[in-house]
This record gives sequence, C-alpha cells and structure tokens, in this order.
Amino acid sequence: MGGVTVLEAIQRSTEFLAKKGVDSPRLQTELLLAHLLKQPRMRLYLDFERTLTPGEVDAFRELIRRRGQREPLQHIMGSASFCGLELAVNRDVLVPRPETELLAERGWTFLNQLSGRNAQPSTVLDFGTGSGCLAIALAVKCPAAEVYALDVCSTALAVARQNAERHGLTARIRFLEGDGFSPVPTGTCFDLIISNPPYIPSGEIPSLQAEVRDYDPPRALDGGADGLDYGRRLASESPPFLKRDGRLMLEFGDGQAERLRAVFEEQKWIVEAIDADYTHRARVLVATRPDPRADTECSSPSQPEQPTSDRRS
Repeated sequence: MGGVTVLEAIQRSTEFLAKKGVDSPRLQTELLLAHLLKQPRMRLYLDFERTLTPGEVDAFRELIRRRGQREPLQHIMGSASFCGLELAVNRDVLVPRPETELLAERGWTFLNQLSGRNAQPSTVLDFGTGSGCLAIALAVKCPAAEVYALDVCSTALAVARQNAERHGLTARIRFLEGDGFSPVPTGTCFDLIISNPPYIPSGEIPSLQAEVRDYDPPRALDGGADGLDYGRRLASESPPFLKRDGRLMLEFGDGQAERLRAVFEEQKWIVEAIDADYTHRARVLVATRPDPRADTECSSPSQPEQPTSDRRS
C-alpha cells in the first residue's frame, strides 16, 4: 500500500473488508483512516489526492487488518459514542448499542419528571453498569439525581470509573461491586432501577456476529437457556430496593416481550409499557409495584463515596 493516496487507500481497504464480511466496509474504512489521521471523516473527501506517508500506511494497514479479523471498530478506536457521549470501551465491557439509548432516554425523562415534583433528589441504580453508559448518561441529563452504578466485575467497574472521570462525574456516581443487590447499603431504595442485563439465550451465542461473539465479554451476553435469567432475578429481588411510585426499566431481546411480561406479572408487578426501539422491535419494559410501602422502609442514599484505588483492577 506504499505511496498511495487517501482515495486509493480507502478503495483498497474497502475491498479487503468487504471480502472479510465486514458490514458497511467503506464507512468502516473511512472512520478508521479519519481516526488515524486525527481529523473528521468528511475531511477525507477534501484530501483524496494526498499521499500517505510510509508510517501512516503501515499504521492504517494494521488497523484494517484488525478490523478484517472482525475486531469491533469501537475497540480499535478505543471508544464508543452513547447519547452523544464518548466512552472508553475494551474487552471487559459490552460495546453500547444504539437501542440502549432508548432505555437511557426513558430513564432520564422519568427522573426529570420526578425532580419537577419532589423536593428531594431523585435516585437511580444502574444494575450491571458495564461501561457505565447508562449511569453516565443519566447523571449528565439529570444533574440533581443521585446515581449508583453496580457491577459484579471489578475490571468493568474500572472502565466505568474511567468514563465517569472523563466526563467529570466522579463525585456524582457511586460505584458498587458485587453480585446482585448485595452491595447496596441496607435500607437504601431508589426511584428508578435501570438495567441492560445479559439477555442472549445461551444456545444463540455461537451464531452471533463475530464482533459480538468473540470480543464482547460472555458474562455481558449470556442470559441463560431462554435469555430471561436476569429478568427473573430483577423481578424477584428488586422490590425491596424500589421506592413507592418507583419504576424498573430494563432492556430485553427480540421475541422476549410477552414472556418477560409474564415473568414480572407473576411477581405481582404492573407492566406499564413495552417500548419499541428505532427498528420497531419491542425492546424496553417499564414496570412498577401495585402495593406502595411506607416511606420509612426506604432510607435516603448517602453521599457518593470516592472510588478507592484497591477496587480498581
């Protein structure tokens, strides 16, 4: 590829990625070259005749090689965009998907409605935070909210903390490490519990796109035999942690809407809504409890703790 122009590099790399089965190979090529050259993608169209240096050629060849092996574009570039926010991602966390932005928007709309009615700050728990995308988007869109982000994996929490620091939210988000609700301080309840849990049926994981199957962490994908293990867990374990008039919102997979609705209704929840994503597939469940408990059962969350170095791994 030595001595080639920007346009020639794009054309050759597009053909290579197409042969490797990469979706949108021209766009992927342009994004990688723009990333390498540290310029907006559209600037490439003004520089088609520019000759790449030997160093740029070698570096670009390596990026294209990695993408041809189906390594996700976001991993190669080191970041992903979510609700207009750039977030670091790697193999320890799920790459945020566009459909999860619908869940985030549903969450911040609810919290902002609450803040307009209540004198106390609204509180939210992001269950299984991963990269921290939901917790960070909610903290940005709801400046008065108290945000908790929980994950069982210390390496995922390290990425989430890095992203919180990147957006100046270290003091706004309290990170909790542990399984299920065990790390939540006793008596703490939330206005909103939000989650994008693992929901891929175990048997379907081998047939996923290589970018997902081979690079996303398996624990962030595998939802058990029918994909609903975490839905069942949230339905049964979250009620003691939800305030009166609180909401639980979670993302789920294709074809799971009615089975998930049944899971929640069996646990005495009221399913208020099942929202479709931008591709018109049912994607987000919104539920509440029918029997409000006394407010004294829930305490106000304490102020967020600063993360300690021994919990970053």
